[in-house]
Amino acid sequence: MELSPQLFMAKVMHKRFFPRVNGFTYNVYYMVLPLTQLDECNHGLIFGVDRPALFSFYRKDHGARDGGDLRQWAARLFAQHGVDIADKIVSLVAMPRIMGFVFNPVSFWMVHHPNGKLCAVIAEVNNTFGETHSYVCLPPEGDVIDQDMILRGEKLFHVSPFLERSGDYAFRFASGARQLGIWIDYFHANGEKQLATSLIGDLRPLTAAALLEAFITIPFVTIKTVLLIHWQAVKLVWKRIRYINKPPQLPEQTSRAGSKLTNL
Repeated sequence: MELSPQLFMAKVMHKRFFPRVNGFTYNVYYMVLPLTQLDECNHGLIFGVDRPALFSFYRKDHGARDGGDLRQWAARLFAQHGVDIADKIVSLVAMPRIMGFVFNPVSFWMVHHPNGKLCAVIAEVNNTFGETHSYVCLPPEGDVIDQDMILRGEKLFHVSPFLERSGDYAFRFASGARQLGIWIDYFHANGEKQLATSLIGDLRPLTAAALLEAFITIPFVTIKTVLLIHWQAVKLVWKRIRYINKPPQLPEQTSRAGSKLTNL
């Protein structure tokens, strides 16, 4: 099996439960790019890999941020956790650059067995301060990831100035041929769920026509993402939620999330 490049038309949802309730749902879109097919994804002036276009994807925006081979970077990271992905299919779910501008709050490196079953994920999280942290989501040895599997990992990265850098995340994933679902819940250090998020939508072939339709439907989605992040921050300040100054980033920029038999 070889996965093909896809356009992921999705809804992103966030809901905060305390100390004040706040929530939103927005339409967004991502690209799903198999790393062995990156150089085959070019569509003239519409989409370019490592070159300017209306939509573009640059290797330097991900992984080691040096423009190098992304699959090799993923392979080295998984090897640190005792996982060999030599025979696996690795696809990167990420927002493209649009007219040169991009910001990905989180990108997902989806690793599938040759039979199409999801077996590992890297959640590559970025904050608005230019920092990044990768959570390596791995099931028990020999298992696959389905929608019912919860992968828990300690929160070690400052993202929102309205949430502590403590507690942990619960990751869930559902990867199908036509749909993709991602859920990340944040649990406060006291054990209570404080934030629920999801990214759910449909997959369609990545064509120039599909990209133009997405651009017309949701213009400048990357700029929209940044503006909405700041708009939500204004709302939280208005609701008198405490602002937390950014702590120095921890030296370790990768960590592991594993399965845990805890109900959500």
